[in-house]
Amino acid sequence: MKNIKYIALSLLTLGFLACESDDDSGSDTEVLPELTAGNANFSNFVALGNSLTAGFADGTLYSIAQENSTPSIMADQFSLIGGGNFTQPLMNDNTGGLLAGGSPLPGFGPRLVFNGTAPVPITSLNPGAMTTTDIVLNNPTGPFNNMGVPGAKSFHLLAPGYGNFSGLFAVPATANPFFVRMASSTTTSVIADAMAQAPTFFSLWIGNNDVLGYALSGGESNTMSEDYDPITPQATFDFAYSTLVSTLTAGGAQGVVANIPDVTAIPHFTTVPHNPVPLDAATAGALNQGYATYNGGLQFAFTNGLLTQEEVDKRTVVFSESANNALVLIDEDLTDLSSFGIPNYRQATAADLFLLPLLSLIPQGYGTQIQLEDKWVLTPEEQLEIKMATDAFNATIQAEASGANLAFVDANALLNLLKDGNLPSGNYNLTSDFVTGGAFSLDGVHPTSRGYALLANQFLKAIDLKYGSNFEASGNLVDIGTYNTNYSAGLQ
Repeated sequence: MKNIKYIALSLLTLGFLACESDDDSGSDTEVLPELTAGNANFSNFVALGNSLTAGFADGTLYSIAQENSTPSIMADQFSLIGGGNFTQPLMNDNTGGLLAGGSPLPGFGPRLVFNGTAPVPITSLNPGAMTTTDIVLNNPTGPFNNMGVPGAKSFHLLAPGYGNFSGLFAVPATANPFFVRMASSTTTSVIADAMAQAPTFFSLWIGNNDVLGYALSGGESNTMSEDYDPITPQATFDFAYSTLVSTLTAGGAQGVVANIPDVTAIPHFTTVPHNPVPLDAATAGALNQGYATYNGGLQFAFTNGLLTQEEVDKRTVVFSESANNALVLIDEDLTDLSSFGIPNYRQATAADLFLLPLLSLIPQGYGTQIQLEDKWVLTPEEQLEIKMATDAFNATIQAEASGANLAFVDANALLNLLKDGNLPSGNYNLTSDFVTGGAFSLDGVHPTSRGYALLANQFLKAIDLKYGSNFEASGNLVDIGTYNTNYSAGLQ
């Protein structure tokens, strides 16, 4: 049971606040209004989305994080004014990871924990931690109110067979192992299983993966690469999103939707600086000697009119005795001089964003002796692609929300406030700083339980605004301080 002691204390405190003082001190204790649903019908709440809806954290899905997912927290508050049961496809343990017929499913490992220096798999600190959730042997029985499917893109929610186990082995895959656990049949879709429950109220937060996959691949453009994950075409997104909204509202259901955060503002892309390499004089000199031939080739290209002086300066690699040497990367947007044997190297600038997993590889020579491939960095050109797509997708989301008269959460603006450290809640002011900020889990992408609680409050505020409920005015937003920012390796 989640946070029972703390929730009980919070409710007791609210109870005291809601009562007038019986003494004669003359103190003016505010009497809060009674909680009301306004014109919202929370009797059957169904949440649709991806990992942000499911409660994914620390690189995986695990039970206590699901229990503290944003929709679950919202459902707890809905239950105070007519909301029904909220069933989730809980994992079997708090280790996370997936098995298939007793064997680990590649790419779906256990959760991350913090060893005091960096995130590591829980099994490195707790060898007894075991993955026990098997998508072949022990899937739970639905229906499920939380239809969040980690990894799902907008159009995946419409796809029949997205929960068919055999589709996991297609190339490309046509199924998702998390939906395999949840699907009512091998031919159903996420939206079909949601609508079969006849929701009276829904949340829809989808679209993040339509740009995030591309970002996590470092903007990989090679269609033959295993990292290739393109941004969803605008027409595909528009069709999928409008179909989801029209389907969900066809029976008169009310709802709340959220837009897509700026993925380049999350810790996964903002933690590794562009110049993290400390070098002594001898090491810097040795590296400079190693790049002397390359730098000489740039001068040859300039002399023969192949490069401008500006690009020569941009591409020249120089190290110094310093604590802050810039990383060396391969930039596909530079002038192609491969026919002259000159690679597309340059040193990073503050405008480049590096992926979080690189942090552990820099001491091994990545970014100095080993030039960084495209998969490790988002260049300004790739960041612009992501921004343009995000802005266009968000315009569609806002238009659909307005057209269907739904509550709307501007998650994009919220993330920017987190990044700037300007989103207080109660006694806390969460930020997007990695590990220490409190909002993001150890994968640098997904929120902590406290971050999900913060988001739940934002959803409740948006519902208040649209449907006349009064979660905020009645003191029924949640106290985010009762939710964890991390979980120990001993929790299994």
